[in-house]
Amino acid sequence: MPDLKTTYMGIEMSNPIVIGACSLSKRIDTIKQIEDAGAGGLVIKSLFEEQIQSERGVFEDRLSEYDNMFAEAVTMFPHQEHSGAKEHLYWCKETRKAVNMPLIASLNAINKESWVEYARELEATGVNGLELNFYSPPLDKTVNALEIEKIEVDTLAAVVAVVKIPVSVKLHPFYTSLLNHAQNLTAAGAKSLVLFNRLFEPDIDTSKEVKKATLHLSSASDNRLPMRWTALIHGNTTADIISSTGIMSGKDVVKMILAGAQAVQVSSTIYGNGIGHIRNMLNELQGWMQAHKHPNLADFRGKVAQLRAEDPWHFERGQYIKAILGFD
Repeated sequence: MPDLKTTYMGIEMSNPIVIGACSLSKRIDTIKQIEDAGAGGLVIKSLFEEQIQSERGVFEDRLSEYDNMFAEAVTMFPHQEHSGAKEHLYWCKETRKAVNMPLIASLNAINKESWVEYARELEATGVNGLELNFYSPPLDKTVNALEIEKIEVDTLAAVVAVVKIPVSVKLHPFYTSLLNHAQNLTAAGAKSLVLFNRLFEPDIDTSKEVKKATLHLSSASDNRLPMRWTALIHGNTTADIISSTGIMSGKDVVKMILAGAQAVQVSSTIYGNGIGHIRNMLNELQGWMQAHKHPNLADFRGKVAQLRAEDPWHFERGQYIKAILGFD
């Protein structure tokens, strides 16, 4: 049988299918089912600094709600402090105890100090690695692209300086020069780059003329963007490239590895097809490898990446021109 072993930011994994950060990691029994189904690893649902701050505010408001209603109410509750990230950290520890597969913590903070503080605390839970979710929308017109990217690079370097576990960065695709930023993040210590994070995209309710929140699962057509950039970045950085978004089947995993991915992250396909689909994807991946006589993943990784493609314009404008001409 073909060997599916790979590494994920230096972490050894039995295969390249990793469950991305999502609510599937909220229950121990579900996580155990994911391990039993054969997943190579799992990213625990993100710790969000905004959520901690919001919960702290609500908690303190409720404690002080009746403070001035009666004189006696001033001492109605003993002094208490919001637990902050403690509940999430406890969950990471419990998850680590429950399964043997590699676990990666996910962090989504705001301030550099918070990134560093929570990164150190997440490492202490026993996870194998840490994923930083950078989201820097250019909402201030006085801040240029270079400043935004420098903040991310500096934050990564600060985190890497205080933890011993490997650190990855989950990127969005909206950078001025993604390849340059990938190289800078690698130089700052990123062991892998995850392409890409699905950002919040609000919708508009035309009947009520208001904004509305939407959440939808990805589809196979969504994997073309990460596949293209995986192929473009592969070989241009020493960091592992992890493809994410729209990876629904074993054949989709094959595509990403051909483009140069070290591993993939999946979640939507598991929501849609069930946890047992992990085994289906692995069987399809192995079946394809057998049919194409590839003994291991390294044998075909990056085979159609930009640096190895016979056509140097394969993933650039030339491919677009050929596609348009094909419709004549």
